[in-house]
Amino acid sequence: MTPLKVLIVDDEAPARAKLRRLLLAHAPAVQVMGEAGDALEALRLAEALQPDLALLDIQMPGMSGLELALALPPATHCAFCTAFEQHALRAFELNAVDYLLKPFSAERLDQTLARLRQRIQASISSGDRSNKERPRAALLSALQQLQPVSGHWLVPQRGGGLMKLALAQVEWVAAADNYIALHAPPAQHLDRHTLADFLAHAAVQQAGFVRVHRSHAVNPAHIHSIASLARGEAELTLSSGAKLRVSRGYREQLI
Repeated sequence: MTPLKVLIVDDEAPARAKLRRLLLAHAPAVQVMGEAGDALEALRLAEALQPDLALLDIQMPGMSGLELALALPPATHCAFCTAFEQHALRAFELNAVDYLLKPFSAERLDQTLARLRQRIQASISSGDRSNKERPRAALLSALQQLQPVSGHWLVPQRGGGLMKLALAQVEWVAAADNYIALHAPPAQHLDRHTLADFLAHAAVQQAGFVRVHRSHAVNPAHIHSIASLARGEAELTLSSGAKLRVSRGYREQLI
């Protein structure tokens, strides 16, 4: 039997430890490929490891498990592990394998794994991949057709639509492999673009975004102050109080 590859995503370490312990009881039929405490780390691991299943908490800082589910690779199935039952309907709209309410038992998790195996087997038998791929493909296609929009960036929404985010509201943008996180405090929006692609768009260039590090760019309108650091580096303080490191190689672009 081919082992099921599982990724655990929860911002609470004790919750991750419990899932890891329960899943280890299924070894070698189940392999825990990795753990993440936030959405960006989860996306990085999911792209690299291509797990069969992501066990997702829903209430996480920055980006919820529901938003993360929409952004995961198409071949990765999702099951949610949460203490809040009110998200169940939305979870199943995202084609989730299961919805586990904390605290759940080992037997309940066994049911989730059994459902996943049934779904994978059904996909193999029908020659079809998870139908989760179709709404995502439509969404990405729409993004490609509509970007750029003057003064705005189109970001995916939980319901599958798009939202016009004013670039003037975005303080900084962080890269994580093929994704970017647009920080517009108190919100954070995830999108499937590289940082280089984002900075190449005319709308972004008009807004004046400047790359200050290999992994992030900043909106100069939100720079509150800049402080020199050792070895020619610097540190920016933004309107929200967030601090960003400026690499020596990018410092001249700010000064």
